[in-house]
Amino acid sequence: AVGSMEAADGEKAGGGRNGHAEGPAAERAGGGRLKGCRGFLRRNALVLLTVSGVLAGVALGAAVRGAELGPAQVAYLAFPGELLLRMLRMVILPLVVCSLVSGAASLDTRSLGRLGGIAVAYFLGTTLLASGLAVALGFIVRPGAGASALNAPGLGLPGAVPTSKETVDSFLDLVRNLFPSNLVAAAFQTYATEYKMLLRNTTSGNVTWEKVPVGTEIEGMNILGLVLFALVLGVALKKLGPEGEDLIRFFNSFNEATMVLVSWIMWYVPIGIMFLVGSKIVEMEDIVLLVTSLGKYIFASILGHFIHGGIILPLIYFAATRQNPYRFLLGLITPFATAFATCSSSATLPSMIKCIEENNGVDKRISRFILPIGATVNMDGAAIFQCMATVFIAQLNNVDLNPGQIFTILVTATASSVGAAGVPAGGVLTIAIILEAIGLPTNDLSLILAVDWIVDRTTTVVNVEGDALGAGILNYLNEKANKEKEQELKEVNVEAVANSKSEGETSPLVTHKNNQVSNTSSPADPESKESVL
Repeated sequence: AVGSMEAADGEKAGGGRNGHAEGPAAERAGGGRLKGCRGFLRRNALVLLTVSGVLAGVALGAAVRGAELGPAQVAYLAFPGELLLRMLRMVILPLVVCSLVSGAASLDTRSLGRLGGIAVAYFLGTTLLASGLAVALGFIVRPGAGASALNAPGLGLPGAVPTSKETVDSFLDLVRNLFPSNLVAAAFQTYATEYKMLLRNTTSGNVTWEKVPVGTEIEGMNILGLVLFALVLGVALKKLGPEGEDLIRFFNSFNEATMVLVSWIMWYVPIGIMFLVGSKIVEMEDIVLLVTSLGKYIFASILGHFIHGGIILPLIYFAATRQNPYRFLLGLITPFATAFATCSSSATLPSMIKCIEENNGVDKRISRFILPIGATVNMDGAAIFQCMATVFIAQLNNVDLNPGQIFTILVTATASSVGAAGVPAGGVLTIAIILEAIGLPTNDLSLILAVDWIVDRTTTVVNVEGDALGAGILNYLNEKANKEKEQELKEVNVEAVANSKSEGETSPLVTHKNNQVSNTSSPADPESKESVL
């Protein structure tokens, strides 16, 4: 009876809906659109807020610039942005170590070797492409031609430049930093070679000065050493088997807790970015003079970043995955805005890991294995910036680069970008290495430093874009390999089932036994359960 009453009510309700369809349908359509709009805003709230923060920062800087603030007032204006940088740097150490340990431990040794090999090939290949593009653009645009009249004092720049190192010492430092003598010290110190001048008396009475390399520890996280240690520790824990599972679970939990912290910090990013960008605009001395003097160099560098990041890297991603690269990049607007504002690949790492997993569905094992390595090793934007700066300084000094020097620039830029610090202005020191390698003076580096804050923003965006697309490619290849493995297992199972059936049909022993079992009426009969043989 209840069922018939419900059916009757349903019929009445159906009749009512058919009679008055237009009003409620329109309301539902309007409500659906409103709900869709709300859903879009909720999903992309962080992206919209971050982009708004960049624009608000430009407006704030332009508005406050006319007030002629002193250095103390500018420092106060930059304080909220400084807090953002400090929070992001705070989570880098636990994020890098825990994500690499858990990532290396979650992948089997064969997958780790295969994915690691593909990642190294991708990183080296894209960095070499970036270096070649920058050198080619440098010869086409000729940013240093006709700019020989430029000098640092004329632009109101400091004459001091970073102390340049010998090329051999730079590479030896890179290897030394891979194997830190103290893991705790590696969290805040890096090994670097400095030089001491010693006075030598020769037998003939002449006095000579000798430059002797001396090892020192400078401030800054030794991220290369920590990355290598975390990878090896993850593989070692995997080898331990059941004994290592507790420690792997600890690192996994630590990693997840760090990601929760990152998700909280991300909501502060728009405010921090606004004050970072605003204070940087207020700090600028005479931007018109700088842009007019070094405009061709700025244009050539940013053009190189645009071509590499907007065309070459997406093409590589499309060739590897046959998927739309721009849809993939659309989910990463927040990390790109963070990279643009902070000029630091390392500081962008937390937001990049969060967004690439949540928005683009990249496997956690892949993203947490490859992104920390990429933030340290893969520096496409830095390679473009360094090669362009080298060609610019060569043209500034009216030096025609020969093929041998060009080859040296490509190789040195690719190798030295591996060890470039993922911090603001980290690439300027590596330019000094390249200049020393090809025998050019380093006293023009202050010109590069003058516009580094402009070029460094697009440099960092291209750096993190290369890491993200690399993670996307590896994720696609890993999924493809897993599907093929599953397909092979299915085929093996099907063959095994088919063989057992055919054996059952043709084997007289099995048939005889089956007949015995089916013909017996009493299950307690012991003879019916005896083996035929």
